[in-house]
Amino acid sequence: MIGESASHATELDTPILVAVDGSASSYQAAAWAAVEAALHHRRLHILTSMAIPTGFGPGALLTGDDTEWLRRDGERVVTEATRVARTAAPGADLAITTEVTFELVPATLIERSAHARMLVVGSRGIGAFQRGLLGSVGTAVTHHAHCPVAVIHGISAIDAVSATQPVLVGVDGSANSVPAVEIAFEEASRRKVDLIAVHAWSDTSGIDLPVLDWNAAHDVGEALLSESLAGFGERYPDVVVHRIILADRPVRALLDQSGNAQLIVVGSHGRGGFSSMLLGSTSNALLHSVEVPMIVVRTV
Repeated sequence: MIGESASHATELDTPILVAVDGSASSYQAAAWAAVEAALHHRRLHILTSMAIPTGFGPGALLTGDDTEWLRRDGERVVTEATRVARTAAPGADLAITTEVTFELVPATLIERSAHARMLVVGSRGIGAFQRGLLGSVGTAVTHHAHCPVAVIHGISAIDAVSATQPVLVGVDGSANSVPAVEIAFEEASRRKVDLIAVHAWSDTSGIDLPVLDWNAAHDVGEALLSESLAGFGERYPDVVVHRIILADRPVRALLDQSGNAQLIVVGSHGRGGFSSMLLGSTSNALLHSVEVPMIVVRTV
């Protein structure tokens, strides 16, 4: 069902879409998504799936009473998520719509993402999300969503202290990292915080690198980082940028910096120091290790 209606047609076009399942992690995602929707003046669409996955067990055919009970439980979940969202963004003129579906969640989220500004999910859950974001659902949405995917981990980082910390972005100089850089600048601007741009130019730990190679590699990395950020400073003059160039593995570089950030933004894949980012071992390490929210920007 559709709940509260949005007040502006433009907001209805590309909402912030958040998936909830009644778990604490999904409610953290709803809180973060509410703040994100308020920052971008977008509608927040809260979706839950009450579908029983194929292979759930023998005799899983639902009676009419079963279906009605599941629907009521779904309404309970989205009602609580709406309350959480309102609490997270007090005073915001936030339009919220809700939906309870009986479609399987991965396919539904991917389909809905084609008409969303951003898809937000928790890092682990129950029920329809019983395998957690780092299982089949997470793999599906980070690989196939048509919009950026925000993964909310143990904390939503929307408290007063976290809200003053910078946004962190990984830059590798490839075309695939450009959308991530753009989103990172916009997020930093709307949140009124600094931006930390990290370029990790090698897949090898700095300890193993010859010292004589560092100066030349650093100069190349600095030029690449400057080129990647060119033009964004003029578009976002309010954003103070801190550039960090490291001879280190991308995952370690980002993890080290994430402790002082409220949000990490990365491209779905790249080259050089960010080879196969977010679609292979680097992505798995980040998704399992970071504590702050992370936005994965796919190049569709």
